[in-house]
Amino acid sequence: MDMTGRPEGGLFIIRVDAVRIDAASALAFKDRLRDLAGEAAGDVLLDLAAVQFVDSSGLGAIVAAMKALAPVRRLHLAGLTPTVEKVFRLTRMDTVFPIHTDLPAALALRAG
Repeated sequence: MDMTGRPEGGLFIIRVDAVRIDAASALAFKDRLRDLAGEAAGDVLLDLAAVQFVDSSGLGAIVAAMKALAPVRRLHLAGLTPTVEKVFRLTRMDTVFPIHTDLPAALALRAG
């Protein structure tokens, strides 16, 4: 899974450079996310701007990452495309995760 991580603005930002997080990629996604988040010293922001599709396996991998960070750190989400945002809304996961419109909005909120 093509993902990169970097610290910025008090968050560790992980950018997902994949179009899909689905059953075929969920395990690789979860493993890579765990490796990158292990480098973080604080909350993690998952930038999903490039992701166009998430199925139940992908959603499960994101939830597993959130649970692995808890209770000390939180997993924030940013840049949800309309299709991905709909999955989070229909499953009510939008009430579980802090969701930001995009990366600049997340960083501005963090700074303010």
